[in-house]
Amino acid sequence: MELFIYIILAGIFLETTFLTVHSISGNKARINGTARRKVFVDTSTLMDGRILSVAKAGFLGDDILIPRSVIRELQLLADGSDADKRARARFGLDVVNELERVELSHVEIYADEDNRVKVDERLLELAKEHHGIILTNDFNLAKVAATEGVDAININDLAQGLRSEYLPGDKLHVKIISAGSNPHQGVAYLPDGTMVVVDEAERYAGKGQTIEIEFVRYLQTNAGKMMFAKIAERSQNKKQSSKKKRSFGRKPKKN
Repeated sequence: MELFIYIILAGIFLETTFLTVHSISGNKARINGTARRKVFVDTSTLMDGRILSVAKAGFLGDDILIPRSVIRELQLLADGSDADKRARARFGLDVVNELERVELSHVEIYADEDNRVKVDERLLELAKEHHGIILTNDFNLAKVAATEGVDAININDLAQGLRSEYLPGDKLHVKIISAGSNPHQGVAYLPDGTMVVVDEAERYAGKGQTIEIEFVRYLQTNAGKMMFAKIAERSQNKKQSSKKKRSFGRKPKKN
């Protein structure tokens, strides 16, 4: 009797274990299925080349598919008479070779042998067939994809989103928080935490005074972004004007 009970309990345990493992495997498959999109890359993206930097940084976690029809188009342009397109197409082919070596991204040459339609139309067909999206820098292709109900992403949109809010020539009022590492420099910070090095602003450091600066250049490094600026002419003139007023208001010394 006890043996019979043990057999039943063992059977229940094995069945429960099987159902648990099966459920976990199914969940993993569903997660992987939804997390990885199929991204079909067009010619313009490869000739642009910035996709390579994005992939090396590990920001392309999807399945990156480069159709053979796109590679054929690059080959045709690389053999063409237009010197500019020829150079860019050869660069695009180099980008393809480099993308295949990037370990952080899953890049695959898609066996697309359909020569009946143009490359852009074939990309739309593939995206629809595989419920994927198109990666393109071609504004018109993105517009056509939208009308066809196909999602398209553009590296130009990514670059626009990452660009600095302030460009050389822009002006802003800031407070100089501390002295810079070089003589006569002051350091301020933008609302997003970006450090701004301002020439000839050391005298304002720590005084809580707001001055107007003009951005000169922008520097992007692996550690973050930094901006360089100078004191705007309006602030300089205001400073000089206040000095003159103080000197005019002084009484002459008696001999």
